[in-house]
Amino acid sequence: MKSTVASKREELSKIAREIEECELCRAWGGGRAVPGEGNPDAALLFVGEAPGKEEARTGRPFVGRSGKLLREMIREIGLREEEVFITSPVKYLPKRGTPTRENISHSRSHFLRQLSVIDPSIVVLLGSVACFAVLGRTVPITKEHGSSVREEGRILFITFHPAAALRFPETKEEILEDFRLLRELIDRERGAARLSEKLS
Repeated sequence: MKSTVASKREELSKIAREIEECELCRAWGGGRAVPGEGNPDAALLFVGEAPGKEEARTGRPFVGRSGKLLREMIREIGLREEEVFITSPVKYLPKRGTPTRENISHSRSHFLRQLSVIDPSIVVLLGSVACFAVLGRTVPITKEHGSSVREEGRILFITFHPAAALRFPETKEEILEDFRLLRELIDRERGAARLSEKLS
């Protein structure tokens, strides 16, 4: 039986409560839990790294400087924020900067459950932590950005984390080009039944 949007939303809320109550997640991080937000039946899922200070304060993903850039790029390729789902494998602000492999390995268990519920057609991997959490390997983003792989019936699209675009002007041009490629990918996949159902 196919899950309804309401049942998916309910299941995601349950996972969010479990994240908020997870003692191990809280041991590695601080601030509010940031489970993610968006359409529970999204065709596109954007995966970052971990919450920053603004995210940990508000409990919302990608609301700081890099988040504003991400949301702007999502709109520029013709998508609405409410159509997609945005999250990270690590759900709390890391206490020591970049999350450790151990932190990622534990936190991804929550994320993979979210992925299973939402069941997107395309997953956009924003940076090396997202790639490691989803692909299980270290990915040289500078070499593989703009490429995609198919795994378990969905497309995994690799690009930079938007924070890199803020630090390095040349990277911003590359991530903007990647998002244009993402738009082309969406258009190519539009004929598939699942995307036709989910994307206007």
